[in-house]
Amino acid sequence: MAAQPVYEIIDPRFGALVNGNAHLDQLYTGCKWAEGPAWFGGGRYLVWSDIPNNRMMRYDETDGSVSVFRSPSNNSNGNTVDRRGRLVTCEHGARRVSRTEHDGTTVVIADRFEGKRLNSPNDVVVRSDGTVWFSDPPYGIATDYEGDRAAQEIEGCHVYRADPATGAVTRVVSTMAKPNGLAFSPDETILYVGDTGVTHQKDGPRHIRKFAVEGASLKELGVFASCTAGLFDGFRVDMSGRVWAGAGDGVHCFDPDGTLIGKIRIPETVANLTFGGPKRNRLFITARQSLYSVFVVANAAGRG
Repeated sequence: MAAQPVYEIIDPRFGALVNGNAHLDQLYTGCKWAEGPAWFGGGRYLVWSDIPNNRMMRYDETDGSVSVFRSPSNNSNGNTVDRRGRLVTCEHGARRVSRTEHDGTTVVIADRFEGKRLNSPNDVVVRSDGTVWFSDPPYGIATDYEGDRAAQEIEGCHVYRADPATGAVTRVVSTMAKPNGLAFSPDETILYVGDTGVTHQKDGPRHIRKFAVEGASLKELGVFASCTAGLFDGFRVDMSGRVWAGAGDGVHCFDPDGTLIGKIRIPETVANLTFGGPKRNRLFITARQSLYSVFVVANAAGRG
């Protein structure tokens, strides 16, 4: 199904990013909660998670077909692609971050911190040095819908850095209520992290915070942007440093200075998104039951 995208141009800077000839395509529907899109350029396909259905789906851009990529998937959530083209996945069910090798075998990147099981890793990014950074709220253990109900072994919800070369897992953010989506700036000097604490506390945070990357640690730089429609879930950064974030009414686009410059209205609540296609200018959007796409005048800053 194709329809004209509904663009809301809040600032003239967004007008230059709108492709007036592009359609908003619904590529698939039938998920229970679509999440975690990751683009594999070599094969021209997209993998995403359908968390409650305990499966991962695959969209083939060459012929438009959709198939089941993995089932069961340990209630996978966020996904990304590392610098060697391997799938990196947050698994609610196994409470871990894993990597799928090219031969299909699975390697555990992180499942514990200081001997205690992680909550339910949610979203993940890989830095150019190979380190894996991920958020760990309790959404996968809070109920049996997106995983298996269980008690938290770790107090609080944090962001971690895992070094696959050494196996070391370090905590880099411990001041957030429910850390969620995350993405690096194009030069990897900034890490953006969403906080969806409003899901568990009245008037809780519903914003994206900004951190300076200082080696293996982070320095707090404050709130980058607050959500005016629902909450921010997953997001990605383009080559010019703009942040494209999923929200209750669609995709919100922010200039690097934090200004909300425009929106792409989507008929379902957006969970996550990524850039794909041969030119990395096709925005793939996971929203409740469906996968959507639209071409924009912007290109991805990194992989997955």
